[in-house]
Amino acid sequence: MYVALKHIHLMVIALSAGLFVTQYILMVTKSPWQSNKFIKVAPHAVNGLLILSGLMLLFVTGWVPFAPGSEWLTEKFTCLLAYIALGVFALHMGKNQLLRGFAFVGALGWLLMAFKIGMTKMPIFAG
Repeated sequence: MYVALKHIHLMVIALSAGLFVTQYILMVTKSPWQSNKFIKVAPHAVNGLLILSGLMLLFVTGWVPFAPGSEWLTEKFTCLLAYIALGVFALHMGKNQLLRGFAFVGALGWLLMAFKIGMTKMPIFAG
């Protein structure tokens, strides 16, 4: 069960990141595709599946974030929050293209850090 959930979680992460990059490229190029209903709805559905698969992994494994011995999970959760905040800024709240670009690169950096922490189960800051 764990292996299947882990692979589903990894697949949904890749899909979420791909949709984020696609949304950003469409926004920067001012493409008419950015108003497509699928492009607007799909990221929300995929991110919902991502959260659901993460919660299911927590349930199956018994890992508890913010607990002693799970510092890596706490850091991964923190990376997720930073990724979401910078992603929202990059796609919706940035006042100009420069700030949106920095937020986009920062969001991808936090996503890569969360990926590294999740794969190695080793905290970066608390370890």
